[in-house]
Amino acid sequence: MRAIVTVIGKDRVGIIAGISNVLADNNVNILDINQTTLQDVFTMIMLVDISGLVIDFTKLADRLERKGEELGLSVRIQHEDIFNSMHRI
Repeated sequence: MRAIVTVIGKDRVGIIAGISNVLADNNVNILDINQTTLQDVFTMIMLVDISGLVIDFTKLADRLERKGEELGLSVRIQHEDIFNSMHRI
């Protein structure tokens, strides 16, 4: 099972490390990652494998959101099928 993690906010040191640590602590494998910085705005999208997730998906979403607040970012995770449905015309 896969999910999409999106991150957006002001660029700073430690964003990728902070988000990756939350994922690793909960046994989530990063399959692909793309990030860019437009002037001072950081954006990142990750495709992750959550088949080995050790906590409830909702708890993971809460932990990512809290880490985002700590880093001054908006962090969201969605199941891949929901993400795809929302972006289909």
